[in-house]
Amino acid sequence: MITTAGIDFSVIAPPAYLKNFVAQEPARVHHVAAQHVLSDESYRAFFAHEAERGAEIIIDNGLFDLGYALPAESLVEAALAVSAREIILPDVMRDGTATLKASEKAAREIRKLSGDAFRLCAVLHAADDDEWLRTYDAFVTSGWAGAIALPASRRPDPDEQLCRTRWLATAYLQDRGLVDDLLIYRLLGLGRTGHLELIEQREHEWISSVDGAAPVILGAMGVALLPEGPYEKPSTPRIEKLGPIPEDRFDLIRKNISVVRAAAGSTVTIAEEHR
Repeated sequence: MITTAGIDFSVIAPPAYLKNFVAQEPARVHHVAAQHVLSDESYRAFFAHEAERGAEIIIDNGLFDLGYALPAESLVEAALAVSAREIILPDVMRDGTATLKASEKAAREIRKLSGDAFRLCAVLHAADDDEWLRTYDAFVTSGWAGAIALPASRRPDPDEQLCRTRWLATAYLQDRGLVDDLLIYRLLGLGRTGHLELIEQREHEWISSVDGAAPVILGAMGVALLPEGPYEKPSTPRIEKLGPIPEDRFDLIRKNISVVRAAAGSTVTIAEEHR
């Protein structure tokens, strides 16, 4: 059964375009880059204001953008600056053992610095399915993880591995009764099927949020997302390399965001459109 609440979609956009594409009505969930919070005053002020409006702010550790995760001290500083409720712990791509080790270390350090002020989110990486299952079990039983995030599946996987195909992984957890009611589950990024995956993921009422820059990047390139697909993503720049966005692309970007939110079953709109 598809949930009526849907999955909250947090739009990722360049700092200069937060009011145009990221502001939410009502304010729900934002995935926020720690490095921008610490370096950009206007970025920090925007998300602090969204927190005041009731949004749940989740601090991302910086790995996807920077290639490395920020240290615990920086993550706590960023979280405090925008009244965040959750911190995504350091992770290591495709390495469950290293991710668990890094997450455990950061969890200890964050708790030492801030007590239980923040929910801690572990990212489920693995080299193979056995490691995926071991790492998932370690997170669930850790005592420090209050949330688990599943990274996007970005490459075709003919072997249909749990560690490579996210919609198979969530179905596996559901079918085997492995979803822990005490944890929050998130999706990180849009994968190789883009917004179309979210139509399937909506069947899992326990999935809370997903973030992504694709609707902004593709819209800036003049590419429209089609509600029913197909989803064919050309080679795209990273969000920080996108550059100025022409105003005549703003409407297309907003339409793309609406398509993603519709696929996710979310009724949130862009607050800018109501001002």
